[in-house]
Amino acid sequence: MSTAAKDPRATETDPRTTVVVITHNRRAELLRTLTRLRELPERPRVIVTDNASRDGTAEAVRRAFPEVVLLEPGENLGAVGRNLAVRLVRTPYVAFCDDDTWWEPGSLRRAADLLDERPRVAGVTARIVVEPSGTEDPVVKELRESPLSGPDFLPGPALGSFLAAATVLRADAFREAGGFHPGLWLGGEEELLATDLLRRGWWLSYVEDLTVHHQASVVRDSTARRVLGIRNTLWFTWLRRPLLPALRRTLHLMVTVPRDTASLRAFAYAAAGLPWVLRQRSPVPPELEHRLAELQRARRSSSARRYIG
Repeated sequence: MSTAAKDPRATETDPRTTVVVITHNRRAELLRTLTRLRELPERPRVIVTDNASRDGTAEAVRRAFPEVVLLEPGENLGAVGRNLAVRLVRTPYVAFCDDDTWWEPGSLRRAADLLDERPRVAGVTARIVVEPSGTEDPVVKELRESPLSGPDFLPGPALGSFLAAATVLRADAFREAGGFHPGLWLGGEEELLATDLLRRGWWLSYVEDLTVHHQASVVRDSTARRVLGIRNTLWFTWLRRPLLPALRRTLHLMVTVPRDTASLRAFAYAAAGLPWVLRQRSPVPPELEHRLAELQRARRSSSARRYIG
């Protein structure tokens, strides 16, 4: 049963949340997502950052969705396109959404209720349903079985990171932590922001009765995504992990990623970024490092986080 069906306010609008979407050359998928968002009973304000699409995305959005706030920075900002959009957010909460995901009716209202009641929770992450099959995304099991402990006020398991395509965040917490780091651009960019939120005393939680639907775009380069994922994992490790854990994590990646050109490129790109990474390096305190180490151990058996493609 959906969250909307459980809530007597299911047909009412809700002004507490703004939806932020970034897109690049995925016009058809974006238009589908905007249609779904337009149909939500909460009627959220929607802000789209078009990261320099060349397929007529901006024109199509202006024509079909005049109510959407459309940002056109003129270059592909990656995840930083979300930062640009959050500057215009005036609601207390921001729901991130990819151009191939959409929120289930009622979930934004439920998320806002949970955050209203828990002022130290920075964000809540939803269950992800893969479309058109209706099956659960493999990453959900990992979220549901998070090894981290947390205070009793959390609405679900404590998390050490979040998924930007399926999370509602407190806008002020997002801004306090600096948003998505421009150096990482895109690909696992959430881990650094999540760690900086936790460092500031915020909490993140998975919530079973929130739902996001994901119909993966056919316009994707899995190899390029893997390169960015490995590179950004290394950069996060070097930016925030203490020296010995960082060295161990780096070595583990060296021996476990596929031995191919893509992995070599990822390590080369990561090494090229060492000057700025070392300038900005700020290792987390021991208590937070303990939590990061717990997550790392749990993820080693995760089928949802393998570097493939």
